[in-house]
Amino acid sequence: METNAHHQKLNKYELDDQIVYTGFSSIKDAQEHADKIGGTVVEVGFKDGNDNPQITSEAGLIEKNLHYYVDAGDEYKFIHSSDPGFKLYADELQKMQSKMRGDAPDERYLANFEIENAEDPIIVIKNDKLESVTSRERSKYLKHAHVYEIGVSISKS
Repeated sequence: METNAHHQKLNKYELDDQIVYTGFSSIKDAQEHADKIGGTVVEVGFKDGNDNPQITSEAGLIEKNLHYYVDAGDEYKFIHSSDPGFKLYADELQKMQSKMRGDAPDERYLANFEIENAEDPIIVIKNDKLESVTSRERSKYLKHAHVYEIGVSISKS
């Protein structure tokens, strides 16, 4: 596990002729890292339910200025912690969990803190209802999802 200038944990993958880094929180961060190491910003797809990256352009992340996107069919929506709607869903999820557990009001803030500070949290919505919270890394293994991330590629040679 490596880090970039923003101290983000980066995943390193060795492909046939190149090394690819993922885990950036924005295209800007990826571009800064690419400039630093002499690499190129690329879109990386994880499409087989495993941690096997492929260079792709299917999701159009670079053109859309996105750093992360999941396609798991029409019934699923994945909301990353950097997405504008995340806080709303996190608050709603926290209220539901607190109500189910019968938490006191002061305990509700602690539960919300746990959701928002989990490592790179993703909220999973199924048919417009909250389903679960997962991590960006685990989303690669869920729901037959096709996960796309922004990455930086450098040649092995």
